[in-house]
Amino acid sequence: QVQLLESGGGLVQPGGPLRLSCAASTTMFAPYAMAWYRQAPGKERELVASIGNYGRTKYADSVKGRFTISRDNAKKTLYLQMNGVLPADTAVYYCNEARNIWPWGQGTQVTVST
Repeated sequence: QVQLLESGGGLVQPGGPLRLSCAASTTMFAPYAMAWYRQAPGKERELVASIGNYGRTKYADSVKGRFTISRDNAKKTLYLQMNGVLPADTAVYYCNEARNIWPWGQGTQVTVST
């Protein structure tokens, strides 16, 4: 069974950078489109960014121009570079295959605050 392990979250000041990682324990990673999601307190989980198996990326309007999704297929790892973070970015961040076919991991908490 595939396991997803998100890391890199923490407390960051508004305007600061943060880099999230997601390691996937799967024998096959490169063929899958991957995505980052987030869930803020009291809200539903939402799609933040996705990356296809050929590297094509898409972003939610709320993070466009600030966040960058990338992947290292050799390391079976997905990344989310977050720049210019806002308090509204505070959430638990999760990764998954773009169709959510794998079990969800524990996520990594991102808190943007002074």
